[in-house]
Amino acid sequence: MDIYDFKNAFLIGFFMAFMIGPVFFKLIQTSILKGARAAISFDIGVILGDITFILIAYFGSRSMLEKIKDDPRLFFIGGLVLIIYGLITYFDRQSKKEALENAKTIEVPIKSNYIKLFFKGYFLNFINVGVLAGWLGIVVVVGPTLYMNPTSIFWYFATVILGYALTDLGKILLAKQLKNRMTPLVIYRVKKIMGILLILFGVILMLKGFIPNEKIDSLIH
Repeated sequence: MDIYDFKNAFLIGFFMAFMIGPVFFKLIQTSILKGARAAISFDIGVILGDITFILIAYFGSRSMLEKIKDDPRLFFIGGLVLIIYGLITYFDRQSKKEALENAKTIEVPIKSNYIKLFFKGYFLNFINVGVLAGWLGIVVVVGPTLYMNPTSIFWYFATVILGYALTDLGKILLAKQLKNRMTPLVIYRVKKIMGILLILFGVILMLKGFIPNEKIDSLIH
């Protein structure tokens, strides 16, 4: 995996950590009310949920990925997944209040129990089917570009998770400031930006199936 792939993977992890939803607010809420250790326990569960989704997406679509490797035109499928996910994100009308209410459906006891927080983080993330769709799109994009090399794919997603985890750690440490700044208007704008970025990535991926790799690489580098 070259330095470009590393930066790309790290940025994906960074952006995934800022997808607005119940997990985002629950992580901040847990950090403020229970402290950094409790929030880290919760976040480890969330990250394990993401790893589970990555494995499901990878092994569940492996036969399709093998075809994409041999037929670049099937990049269209991965691009379509990202565009659909981007449109859902862009037009999602869920407010900050609704996201907080969803987050509160899983209560944290007054006395922090790190094991319970871990499992609550895992299941709160795991029940979000939209997260699976996001990881599926990324897996479909990444697998063929890395020539389905298991080692390269492993290190790519390890870097994604590293970027995700480090960003979440920053969110935990800056929880109070983030909570005060996440107004409905800011959340609205973040969702719009994330939706547009996902749509753009999807369009680029579709084009990649019809434009020779040499031309794309020359534009990127």
